[in-house]
Amino acid sequence: MRRWNHRINVYGLEDGAFRRTFGRRGDAAGEFTYPTDVAFGPGGTIYVSEYGGNDRIQVFESDGTVRSVIGRFGEAPGEFNRPQSIVIDAGRERLYVADSCNHRIQVLGLDGDVIRIIGSVGRDPGSLHYPYDLVLLEDGSLLVSEFGSSRIQRFDPEGRWLGAWGSHGHGPDQLNAPWSVDRMGETIYILDSGNDRVQMIDAAGAGV
Repeated sequence: MRRWNHRINVYGLEDGAFRRTFGRRGDAAGEFTYPTDVAFGPGGTIYVSEYGGNDRIQVFESDGTVRSVIGRFGEAPGEFNRPQSIVIDAGRERLYVADSCNHRIQVLGLDGDVIRIIGSVGRDPGSLHYPYDLVLLEDGSLLVSEFGSSRIQRFDPEGRWLGAWGSHGHGPDQLNAPWSVDRMGETIYILDSGNDRVQMIDAAGAGV
């Protein structure tokens, strides 16, 4: 993905060699304005989120042909304001969208139908303040990194709050504008962007 070039580049997994590209700057179907994330659905479908006026999710066939367009700019359910991150739960046929500037997670069917909305603007447990990244765990629960609240929250597949880790600051157990989060095994990796570091924490002891 090349956000500032408004296109998707495809590379070989083993050799890293460039294969092809699709998309160009624009607002028509198949065009992009600042793509932010890519996720893969059943049958090799490709979901791409973008912002900068388009604020939508486009769905492509594996060859880059446009299949459908989900959403538009706005605040209503099914509309987006900077969808920053997306993740797909293929088993439950769910598309999770970090609708960051609407301060919520939208849970959609793979066709774009709204199933539920998780969170609303705020800093209390279960509320959200600029959610930037999502990680789907093996049990179907969701980790959410909050750029605005400097914490990681966890929600179950039904949107119920399960816990949180972190607070704003510069100490070893604090975060400053975390941009991204991922998990491998029992370790959670957090891109602690405002502190210019990557934090690695133990998943079992983190409370999320």
